[in-house]
Amino acid sequence: MNLILKGVDICLDGRQLFSQLSCTAEAGEVLSVLGSSGCGKSSLLNYICGILSSEFSCSGEIILAGRVINDIPSHQRGVGLQLQDHLLFPHMTVGENLTFALPRKYLRKERRKRVEQALLDCGLKGYFDRDPATLSGGQKARISLMRTLLAEPKLLLLDEPFSKLDAGLRGAFRRFVFEQIEERKIPALMVTHDEQDIPDNEKVIRL
Repeated sequence: MNLILKGVDICLDGRQLFSQLSCTAEAGEVLSVLGSSGCGKSSLLNYICGILSSEFSCSGEIILAGRVINDIPSHQRGVGLQLQDHLLFPHMTVGENLTFALPRKYLRKERRKRVEQALLDCGLKGYFDRDPATLSGGQKARISLMRTLLAEPKLLLLDEPFSKLDAGLRGAFRRFVFEQIEERKIPALMVTHDEQDIPDNEKVIRL
């Protein structure tokens, strides 16, 4: 499974954000897009998700797992988006937040099993009934990521995923994210303005 971008152009009000962007992210690999604010990083993610505003003009192919997805509705693309704000539903417990993301194909017993495994994987065993408001910033970030991954995306997009964490948490959460991507064998595309976020020996595109 991989992500291929072919000749992607995005313009806003006649201004070209970038032109003829072509790249590939393989399974378990993080492709990093590095650039300053306003260069079009988030617009690229929105284009891949299928939620780019009509104010933009764009072209180029998005190929995921061998299939061109440009004309597929956003909710059917199999793309998970992890934002810099690790927001959880405040009216749900931690476990309910995670359960919400699971595909409907799983029955009740299996759903609970998968959520408990996710909590174990992120070091928060026993947190199913916890109120999200009681979690630390790092704990919220891990739960938010696991919620995205429990939806079983074919591709993970990361939009400045570490920028809201303090220095003491960023390193540990960064390692956790990259480990999950490698273990699950899904391609990932991360946009960031910080070179320290980029994993060692991974591909980098500079906008």
